Amino acid sequence: MNKRKTGQAYEQQAVRYLEGRGYTILERNYRCRAGEIDLIAKEGGYLVFIEVKFRADEKMGYGMESVDASKQRRICRVAGRYLLERRIPDGQPCRFDVVSFAGADITLLQDAFWCG
Repeated sequence: MNKRKTGQAYEQQAVRYLEGRGYTILERNYRCRAGEIDLIAKEGGYLVFIEVKFRADEKMGYGMESVDASKQRRICRVAGRYLLERRIPDGQPCRFDVVSFAGADITLLQDAFWCG
């Protein structure tokens, strides 16, 4: 399986996982000039921007470790663009979550980082 198909398969697993925890998926693979956000959802009163990461095992580190400061800045820029395009009101609470797969294990890190 190529990387794109592998990524799509894990994103689909993440969708099922998140929906089972009360998330409502609004968008998948939102793209703009600044980059891409894997999933955008509503959970509670939050608009949630979600990065999905996969590692076959922990030998290469955990997926969430790859969401470094540079990746966080890129996700923040894309999220800002999304908010503007969709005319989301300024007071809408937002957060950034990471769903990480290591083999068969899945981890959800809510509020993984902040923009600002």
